[in-house]
Amino acid sequence: MEQKKKSYLFPICIMFALCFMIAFVTNLAGSMGIIVQDQFNTSNALSQLGTLANFIAYACMGIPGGILLKKKGYKVTALTAIVFGLVGVGIQFISGYAQSFAIYVVGAFISGFSMCLLNIVVMPMLNLLGGGGNKGNQMIQFGNTFNSLGGTLAPILLGYLMGTAVGDTQVSDAAPAMIIALSIFALALIVIACSSIPEPYKEKQEQTASNQKDKHSPFSFVHFVLGAIAIFFYVGIEVGIPNTANLYMSNNPQVGPVVAGSLVGLYWLLMMVGRLIGGLVGAKVSSKTMLTVVSSLAILLVLCIIFVPANLVTIPYVGNVPLNMVCMVACGLCTSIMWGAIFNLSTEGLGKYTPMATGIFMTLVCGGGVLPYVQNVLADVPSIGYLGSYVLIAVALLYLLMYALIGSKNRNTDIIVD
Repeated sequence: MEQKKKSYLFPICIMFALCFMIAFVTNLAGSMGIIVQDQFNTSNALSQLGTLANFIAYACMGIPGGILLKKKGYKVTALTAIVFGLVGVGIQFISGYAQSFAIYVVGAFISGFSMCLLNIVVMPMLNLLGGGGNKGNQMIQFGNTFNSLGGTLAPILLGYLMGTAVGDTQVSDAAPAMIIALSIFALALIVIACSSIPEPYKEKQEQTASNQKDKHSPFSFVHFVLGAIAIFFYVGIEVGIPNTANLYMSNNPQVGPVVAGSLVGLYWLLMMVGRLIGGLVGAKVSSKTMLTVVSSLAILLVLCIIFVPANLVTIPYVGNVPLNMVCMVACGLCTSIMWGAIFNLSTEGLGKYTPMATGIFMTLVCGGGVLPYVQNVLADVPSIGYLGSYVLIAVALLYLLMYALIGSKNRNTDIIVD
């Protein structure tokens, strides 16, 4: 009698919805840098403190999150993440009316717990449901398309909520965006609580429980360790490119926050397009090839950001923008598929070590806060400025290229992972 093949369509749809929320809430913190700078009169570096707090939470929650996933499974981890999201965004919502920068940063930090846990659930789950290898990479790229949709909407929405005035905006002006986030979190909490999600690693752990301590760990795999470092740089690249550009353009009286927000939204829109393309070709093109090509192209584009003249050009339906910022938008096509490719290369062949590896992996996502902060410390130096700070991004991209070419090979195939 032929066994009926189980459909994972609904779990995949749930993972796609969570992908959307990861980027939407994360980009709320990044895009609110201008609002924070206006209301609390901060430097460029301190305006990114919310983003830094959001991503530093990954360093705190990454490994505990991996342990939670291993012991309790995907569903409990996802529900825990959503509760953190409701609390974190709720605190940021309150901070606007409390007129407190400290409360805002605390809210961003707690929201980071949510984003970390959601990433821990979503990425290995999509890789698993896709079947691993190129198919797993394809499923991650499709998921990241929804991630980019959330990332696209956040800066555009905040740009229009701010209007054309720089210097008069407050965190409370972003209340509608936060209400949207809270509503989606509440809906996701109900849907996931009522859903059945496969728990392969949890089930396998229960079936093969043993008192014998495993002498190996994810750190036993060189390609994973180098990949975790790569993800530190990648998330910093992905966030640093648009965040610094947003500050650069919003503080230019000839451009302003509305145009800046729209252009940053285009960056995330191109990330969505790139991830959709990556999903379509992911089953045929290896992750190594994809990462090599986009890293090389991104280095060239970042150098153009630094050296191309900032003469104003007109983009239909957007407005007048500096010419070098067109290169910033194009970077979205490159950064679009890096996450999926790095994750796929880093966790390939890890087997039973995947849940814990994912937690460690997510710890290094804190680079998304660290690199933009350091970049804007550089931007505050008069002799360097906004454009000169992109040298940091170029160096980080060079590491990704080296990882794709050399560091991504699994040199520890002798370790038993079943």
